Amino acid sequence: MSDDESTQYAEEMSLDELREEIRTIDREIVELIAQRTYVADTIAQVKDERDLPTTDEDQEQAVMDRAGENAEQFDVDSNLVKAIFRLLIELNKVEQRESR
Repeated sequence: MSDDESTQYAEEMSLDELREEIRTIDREIVELIAQRTYVADTIAQVKDERDLPTTDEDQEQAVMDRAGENAEQFDVDSNLVKAIFRLLIELNKVEQRESR
């Protein structure tokens, strides 16, 4: 979204409407994190059944690379996005270790 489009968009919506949109987006982000965590837990179960190690550095790097590419595609700071994904990965690893 260009600066002109962003300004026009903001002018068309009231502050309350913008805050409501942020609340909706925040809820959707949390829902996606929950979905991601569920899938990561399922992966952990499969790893456990197959006696595979909890940590897969190649896969983690692939996730980080995708995060950076997605950030660039949406014109978002890639360092910020990668930091968020690093946190998600670390939280999943902690949960996997605790469940073993």
